[in-house]
Amino acid sequence: MQFHEHRTRIRAGAPGAPGSEERTVEPSSAARVIDLGLRIGELLLASGEGSEDVEVAMVGITEAYGLSRCETNVTFTVVTLSYQPSLTDTPLSLERVVRRRTVDYTSLADLHRLAVDISAGGVTLEEAYGRLAAIRRNKYPYPPWVIVGSLGAIAATAALLVGGGYLASLVAFVCAILGDWLYRQLARLGLPSFYLLAVAAVPGAIAAILLDRLGVHINSSAVVVGGVFTVLPGRALVAAIQDGLTGFYITASARLLEVVFLVAALVCGITLVLKVGRQVGASFIVDEHLAPVRADPLIALVAAALGVSFAVAVHTPRRILPFAAVGAAFSWAAGTYPVQWGLSPVVATALAAMIVGLIGYLVALHYRTSALPYVIPAVGPLLPGSAVYFAMLEITSGDSHLGIDSLETAISLGLAIGAGVNLGGELARVITRARGTKELVFRFRRNAAGEQEPGLPPQQG
Repeated sequence: MQFHEHRTRIRAGAPGAPGSEERTVEPSSAARVIDLGLRIGELLLASGEGSEDVEVAMVGITEAYGLSRCETNVTFTVVTLSYQPSLTDTPLSLERVVRRRTVDYTSLADLHRLAVDISAGGVTLEEAYGRLAAIRRNKYPYPPWVIVGSLGAIAATAALLVGGGYLASLVAFVCAILGDWLYRQLARLGLPSFYLLAVAAVPGAIAAILLDRLGVHINSSAVVVGGVFTVLPGRALVAAIQDGLTGFYITASARLLEVVFLVAALVCGITLVLKVGRQVGASFIVDEHLAPVRADPLIALVAAALGVSFAVAVHTPRRILPFAAVGAAFSWAAGTYPVQWGLSPVVATALAAMIVGLIGYLVALHYRTSALPYVIPAVGPLLPGSAVYFAMLEITSGDSHLGIDSLETAISLGLAIGAGVNLGGELARVITRARGTKELVFRFRRNAAGEQEPGLPPQQG
């Protein structure tokens, strides 16, 4: 059974595949199958995969090994699988808790491919466990210094995108690396992520105030925005919108609450520093100056560099880096030029995210892997860093109404990104199913001519 068939049945609330209920599985084997499905589902969920995709993967795995009556339950922190062979048998139920979330899209792609291969058949239980163990042992595709450099590159390119010069870009680069160092040092003390993120976002704001007071001619606001970009929870926001639109409301609520706390940490850390800067008379805080985004083709190269930096930071496979570059340049252009022509920024952002999502999901379906490595880095330039910055700036000046308006703009842009990506993914699945239906009809027509027996369409991912 193919993944899109599992997805359709899960959405419809239908039982297992027809005919598969006749298969019997020994209790010991059933426990191992459920354990395998849970382990893969746990790692997928911890990597940021949507709840529906996690359920689809677990259902495909259990049915591939003969467990056709499994009930799945995915929440923000727990995945559960229950199996009852018949109404008279004692059900077997296991669960795993997601205690630590990781950002490793190379392992995510390998896990997704393993789940697809198991669902398609031909992978024994021992082989599946072996491949899973190898995935868990895999090292990151980039050395640590490259990962740290990618975080600095995110801040540097973001500073350039909002009109900062090369000096502002360089300062943002250094401050982002310093913020990452502070994050890792404080993490060793066991502090919650809220405080870690608040501290990680502070160096850029402090440097901007110091340079302004020293009389250095620099776009200090661009330095602060660069620091904002490195900690914006774009991945969590996309997953939250996806879960909400696909009916996983509990998980969506938990993810959205996570996003709220992450943004609150960012706002608290930088706002506190900006208040101090206002007290010492930092002119850039009073002027509220940021250069408007220019619809310049050369800036698209900066957006491409931002996309590649995002991709490296989340350990995206090397082969996907060109897609991240092209996708980020396109999303920046699609989100900028229409605004210059009079279109609403929210609408332009949603359309750009939808196109990126559509293409990303189609490519992922073709290669039978997760779409997140293709989509998340590509929508990086669309993140509302400037809107968040202006919200903090207005809050520090005592103008709460304007600050709330800017926060609403940031939230609207964030929701537009998540909804656009999800809609693009749904359109990709519709296109894939329509293509599969045509192939199935063609096969039956050939069978009527006595050339071929009827069968399922080719694997579509």
